[in-house]
Amino acid sequence: MLNTITKIAGVAAGLAMLATTALSNPYKEYEGTTLVVNFPAHPHYNAVMQILPEFTKETGIEVEVDQLPYLKMRERQTLELGQDEGDYDLIAYVVFSKADYVYADQLENLARYFMNPKLADPSYDADDLIDGYVYNIGFAGGNKGYLSGKTGSLFGVPYGSETSVLGYRKDIFEKHNLKVPETYDELLDVACQIPQLESGMGGLSSRAASGHHASHAFLLHLAPLGGRIFDDSWNPIVNNEAGVKAANALKQIVDCGPEGAASFGFGEALGSFLNGDTAMFLDTSVVAGQINDPSKSKVVDKVGWAMHPMGVRRGSQTGGFGIGIPKNAENKDAAFLLMQWLTSKKGDKMVALAGGNPSRFSTHADAEVNAKFPHMKTFGEALQHADPDWRPIIPVWGKINADLGTTLSKVLTEGTDIQEALDGVAERTRAVMEEAGYYTWQ
Repeated sequence: MLNTITKIAGVAAGLAMLATTALSNPYKEYEGTTLVVNFPAHPHYNAVMQILPEFTKETGIEVEVDQLPYLKMRERQTLELGQDEGDYDLIAYVVFSKADYVYADQLENLARYFMNPKLADPSYDADDLIDGYVYNIGFAGGNKGYLSGKTGSLFGVPYGSETSVLGYRKDIFEKHNLKVPETYDELLDVACQIPQLESGMGGLSSRAASGHHASHAFLLHLAPLGGRIFDDSWNPIVNNEAGVKAANALKQIVDCGPEGAASFGFGEALGSFLNGDTAMFLDTSVVAGQINDPSKSKVVDKVGWAMHPMGVRRGSQTGGFGIGIPKNAENKDAAFLLMQWLTSKKGDKMVALAGGNPSRFSTHADAEVNAKFPHMKTFGEALQHADPDWRPIIPVWGKINADLGTTLSKVLTEGTDIQEALDGVAERTRAVMEEAGYYTWQ
């Protein structure tokens, strides 16, 4: 009888242990699932590829990655998200795709996943996510339709997000006893001093090519110099004094830049800095991982980093990528677990150490991350001033952006009058906004 009782007790204890094990493994139910994800060919996501095997090892969930150039990625996603059943369980999207996907009801609202105690990790610490990134990349329906606010909802989590920072050649600045610029006046002054001090070297490497690149470069200066595309009533104000000042700043930068600067896209601007043809680079923080790569850079160990210079206010850009779950995904719960794991404190640190862009304040302050990448501390300081409203993420932005970028290119290459050019953009923008219904309630 005693033996029987002992056996029963042993079986009960074993069942209790199995039950405890099952409860302590939130991934158990999804072991063997294969997630299909769509990521861009991009330095951050190249780093992600290095850490995905660890996710599978921990969870038993396999991940199949369809990695595409990001411009082709949008085309593929538009096709997939429009189907009744899509191939993708998780997608990385460019920030300006957010408005289109949410407006078309193609992304999951993440509230029900973060409300689910079987899925939501209580140690996730959402408050540690960088505010500007979250609102710029993930929110929709809030203030202005694309920022935070009481009516806003979360449709994605920042992952591979970027801010703007100033890279400068330490050796050149030391050689000529130059001060690292802290204001826009200092930036423009130094940018035009460099070509006089260093024969054949441009001052600052910038995008300027017709279309998106010229628009991006202009917006980079517009917010710090006090401008916006619209006022609070959606009236275009791109042609006001701040807009003219931003366009003049871009023209001065291009005029004092390296040969061919007016036709530079992002790749050419970065290549010029990596090749040692310019003394400064003001753009996305994603480039930092390439600066000290001898296979890509001729300026290894020669670059210092500083915050985006101040105009009338601090205002570094916010952009890059977020990750979201398509409405037509097959494995939504497992996709959320992958999203949560990637953007957790542990996952964010892992991808940072692999050369990716962290999305958490704690990662930027982490001692191990800073030991490997000393620039992270400066980037963390810049993110305190990240501006989620530096460009309007609305459904008609693509059309306005293209017009702005094409017009600015004519300013840079054909000498078109800046005020006249921006007046034209404002007039055409108002027509676009009127057609889209933005003045219905006025």
